[in-house]
Amino acid sequence: RATSNHKVKETVALELSYVNSNLQLLKEELEELNSSMDVYQNDSESISVPMIPLGLKETKELDLLVPLKDFISEHYGEEGVLFEKEIKEFMELRQAMRTPSRNEAGLELLMEYYNQLYFLDSRFFPPTKSLGIFFHWYDSLTGVPSHQRALAFEKGSVLFNIGALYTQIGARQDRASLPGLNQAIDAFQKAAGAFNYLKENFSNAPSLDMSAASLNMLVRLMVAQVQECVFEKMTLLHAQHNFLARLQLAHEAAKVEDVYSLVHQTMTQTHVKDYVPFSWTTMVHVKSEHFKALSHYFAAIALCDGPAASDAELSEHEKAFIQFHVTMPEGPSLRVLLQDPEERRKLGKAHLKKAIMKHEEAMRIHGLCKILRKMDILQEVLSFAHKRSLSKYSEIDHEEDFFETGDAPDIQPKTHQKPEIKSPNFSQVKVTDLFHRLGPLSVFSAKNKWCPAQRVHLMRGENGFGFTLRGDSPVLIAGVIPGGCAAEAGLKEGDYIISVNGKDCRWSKHAEVVQLLKSTGEEGVEIGVITL
Repeated sequence: RATSNHKVKETVALELSYVNSNLQLLKEELEELNSSMDVYQNDSESISVPMIPLGLKETKELDLLVPLKDFISEHYGEEGVLFEKEIKEFMELRQAMRTPSRNEAGLELLMEYYNQLYFLDSRFFPPTKSLGIFFHWYDSLTGVPSHQRALAFEKGSVLFNIGALYTQIGARQDRASLPGLNQAIDAFQKAAGAFNYLKENFSNAPSLDMSAASLNMLVRLMVAQVQECVFEKMTLLHAQHNFLARLQLAHEAAKVEDVYSLVHQTMTQTHVKDYVPFSWTTMVHVKSEHFKALSHYFAAIALCDGPAASDAELSEHEKAFIQFHVTMPEGPSLRVLLQDPEERRKLGKAHLKKAIMKHEEAMRIHGLCKILRKMDILQEVLSFAHKRSLSKYSEIDHEEDFFETGDAPDIQPKTHQKPEIKSPNFSQVKVTDLFHRLGPLSVFSAKNKWCPAQRVHLMRGENGFGFTLRGDSPVLIAGVIPGGCAAEAGLKEGDYIISVNGKDCRWSKHAEVVQLLKSTGEEGVEIGVITL
């Protein structure tokens, strides 16, 4: 648009098309990377369905030495050079948090940096002036770069990485054991908490992965992965194969299907659809079909594998079964159904028929995605479940069955352990303000302004130095006696004492300052004060 020269226009158009095709290639490579979920999966022998972890956001190096030194000189009236050690320590912490380890230590590092940003914000980012620093971060799914001057973007990106790191820790757990499952549940709940906290506290982020729509999708995805772990936990705990335990498993599987269907809906909405990797959307769709199939399979097993209800069990079984289906199955009354093996077999067969249809649908959807086809684990899980339902069907199918197998109603989604969204607990990682030497934040912050420090020489008179003091760190001049030496030297009520005879008093308690003043001799005392 800036030129009327056709040759220039053609050249620019050609260059732009190169850039676009390179971006497309990069996007596909990143999608492959983000979708190679097996990188993060555990190495245990037993088969667990893979979970979806997130890649971390990348960031550029940042040199803060000059801007912070300049700000210390201009705003605090201190020698910037004297704070080089602190600035370098902060920059080293930022450098380290770019590549955290995938464990508790990595999380602590990110939390420590996040907490330090609170101090950095209070010390160096005034509401009215920009430091001219840009924070550069790359989108975790597309690699598209974004930058902002606002420190909130840096904070939000670190918080996003805390969530992403939890997803990786969750996906790496050995879910074949109870401790591994509990750790996975905890990690995914904390990931959901981090993304939810980000959604509620940081808006207007320039990158898509931190938009409200994306974060909403990520929270739902994490909740679904927790629900899946809860189902796996139930299968581990319910070794006894009784009627009620199997009904419970069917309820849990239906609940997993329910939450994954919601995630799938969220992933196919306009703002998210073109952005989420196709392999994620497919994986979520496959899981919703797979768990629906499992809910019908466990319903069939409950009906066909156990003995008919005895008179003693009948009322308990009836109570459980009355709330089992979304709509009541056609046919005889519950009481008859539960006590008649043939009726139980008929309904069980209908459930298996539906299970097999859903297994086949899960396998069909799985086959549509090139990346998922490479995942042998998922393929194995789906075909094992399918074969198990088929062999059960052929076991209960009688040659003389002349009845048309009916349509089994769906199972009511229900869970005994509702996922929690656990907000980040930043206070668990204690940090000390690196720029502590600048003085207490209540006074020495970026938002406060004060006149340059005055050095005043006072001689003790009849009324002492002619002022009263109150407060701690820093001590405040509460009152100035008219005609006293403090009044003559120009001290005012509300001035803060920052030094006595060259000793820094910014952090001193009231009693310490009084003691320093008392111990002065006839030569008088030199005090440093600032006025806000």
